[in-house]
Amino acid sequence: MTNPAKAITPSPRRFDLDWLRIGVFGLLIFYHIGMFFNTEGWHAKSTHVNDAMEPLMWLSSPWRLPLLFFISGVAIRFLSDKLGAASFARDRFVRLFPVILFGMYVIVAPQTWVQLQEAGEIGPDFWTFYQGYAFIWDGPWSVETPTWNHLWYVAYLFVYCMLLAPVIPALRAVADSKALRAVGGLFERPVLGPVLMIILPLLPFVAIRFTLVEHFPTTHNLTWDWANHANSFLILLYGYFFARNEALWRAIDRVLPWAGTLTVSSFIFLYACYSTWPAIENNMPLVWTARFDRIFFAWAIILTLLGLARRFFNHDNAARRYLTEAVFPYYILHQTIIVVGGFWIGSMGFGVWTEFWILVAMTVIGCGLGYELVKRVPLLRPVMGLKWKATPRSGRAVSATV
Repeated sequence: MTNPAKAITPSPRRFDLDWLRIGVFGLLIFYHIGMFFNTEGWHAKSTHVNDAMEPLMWLSSPWRLPLLFFISGVAIRFLSDKLGAASFARDRFVRLFPVILFGMYVIVAPQTWVQLQEAGEIGPDFWTFYQGYAFIWDGPWSVETPTWNHLWYVAYLFVYCMLLAPVIPALRAVADSKALRAVGGLFERPVLGPVLMIILPLLPFVAIRFTLVEHFPTTHNLTWDWANHANSFLILLYGYFFARNEALWRAIDRVLPWAGTLTVSSFIFLYACYSTWPAIENNMPLVWTARFDRIFFAWAIILTLLGLARRFFNHDNAARRYLTEAVFPYYILHQTIIVVGGFWIGSMGFGVWTEFWILVAMTVIGCGLGYELVKRVPLLRPVMGLKWKATPRSGRAVSATV
């Protein structure tokens, strides 16, 4: 019998989504550099902690990871159509599970070593620490070990892929149904369409915010992070359902001026609130307005970035071809470089800007050198998110980056 998945015509690679994925991972790297300097708790901290960048960092948090999950949902649709459900599950297991294990036991371990040193719970002997980290589940420290830290995105994505694999045929049927096509057509209407495109997809996130979030604050603990799961899994499904629905993508083009205006106005309002939070935190009408607006802002900026990328970045060049492969190893490596590098330079007495630029240089150079090494060592490629063998770069491949 013919595999129905094989009968689906492959889509050209979505260069716009590649560029967005590259940009979001790049922003995440600089966000974590900022975490070394801001006043919030983190694995390592500068002696020059300050809150100057915190409002901007807070404004990136509502949409940064959701946009990555949306793009992953699009990729899941393309890849599962190409491979079929069983091969899709096998492919995701082979591509993601080794990254999680290697990340927890090799990449992330130095972050915990630094964190526990700063907390005064261990000495500087890494090997003594590592024996407890690797071989005693939940060692005798304030940090649960082993841990995945920033690699929670990979762990959650792996779980979501395994959950979706058995129901891929049903998901595909829903995504290609007349009902969803009709929704796309409704969203394309001249005036009503943009309003519905902004409001209707938001409603589940509003419900999650004022139900689950109240009881399950984000922990990145897989088994007790239900609000985060609800948000992340839902936006991933949005990506899956949008992937091959051209009416929905045309609706994104049409809604761009509306979404862009809402993004800018929400940004200004939220920045004003976050910059003066101590003065307004007891003003509950204003606080609740900010909470609602944060949800609108997240969806509006995702629509805006999707629309802008379709319009201005749906093209290929050498930088995209390099960064599309490189950015995932960069993501895996960057936080360990930041934490260990920051811990190392923190006692040298540099000023804040000198410290900042040294840390930026160390991170960029370290990620670049790490990627160049990893891609040349076959045994390292699969544990750093790359295929066993390098494949020729093609501008017409099916997009399968997750």
